[in-house]
Amino acid sequence: MNALIIEDEFPAAEKLERYIKKYDSSISITAKLTNVENSVSWLKEHGNSIDIIFADIQLSDGLSFEIFNLVEVKKPIIFTTAFDEFAVDAFKLNSIDYILKPITFTEVSKALTKFKNFKSLLSTEAIQNVADTFASKPYKNRFLVRLGNHIHSIKANEIAMFYAEGRTVFLVTNEGKKFILDYKLEDLNEVLNVQYFMRVNRTFIVNLNAIKDVIVYSNSRLKLVLNVSSENDIIVSRERVSAFKNWFGGN
Repeated sequence: MNALIIEDEFPAAEKLERYIKKYDSSISITAKLTNVENSVSWLKEHGNSIDIIFADIQLSDGLSFEIFNLVEVKKPIIFTTAFDEFAVDAFKLNSIDYILKPITFTEVSKALTKFKNFKSLLSTEAIQNVADTFASKPYKNRFLVRLGNHIHSIKANEIAMFYAEGRTVFLVTNEGKKFILDYKLEDLNEVLNVQYFMRVNRTFIVNLNAIKDVIVYSNSRLKLVLNVSSENDIIVSRERVSAFKNWFGGN
C-alpha cells in the first residue's frame, strides 16, 4: 500500500511516518509534501500511484481543503489537525477519519484499521465507484432570486461574484445587478463549480471570467479588480494566495 503525507511541520511528518510504519511496515510513504501548491502539482502527476492520503488541514500557504478543490482526488483521506472546527468540512470530502493533534499511535492505528476494513468490505470496483460518487460534485447552474413580487433565474455564468455583509449574502451579475440570495458563503462553496468560482477571503467568492486585473498588494496578498464595481476592495487573503494562483493559472 502506498501512502502520501501532506504536513508542513517536519517533526509531525516524521512522527506520522513512524506510526504508520509501526502499524504496518509494508506501507510505503510515496512522498511527503509541505504545502498546497506542491501538493496540487504532485497529485496532478502522481495521484493514481497512491492508496491513501494523510493530510494536515492548516498548511503554510492555506488550508489543505484547497488542494482538493483544485485537483480531483479519488483516494481516501485521513485528516490531521490541532483544531476540531474543521471536522464538518473534512467529512464533506472523501475523508474516512479525522485525527486531532497531538497524534498518537492508537489514533493512527484506528484510522488505518478503519481504512483496511472498508477495503475488505468492498471490491476494488465498488471502492472506485464510491470514490467517484464522493469526488463528483452536483454543481448548480442556476440560482433563484427575488425582485419585488417577481422571481428570476440567473445562470451561474452570468454571475460575477457573491459577497456577504453580516449574515446577508448578495449575488452580483455581470451587468452589476445585485440580489439578496438565500445562501451562506459556506454553502455556496459546496454547489459552485470550482473551475470557475473561488472563495478568495471570508467575504467574497469571485467568478474567474469576471476578473479584469490582479494587482500585487501589501503583505504578499493580491487585489482583484472585477468587471463590476465593488464598494470594498477584493483582497485575496494571504493563506489563499498560493491556491488562487494555481486556480487562476489553470492546469
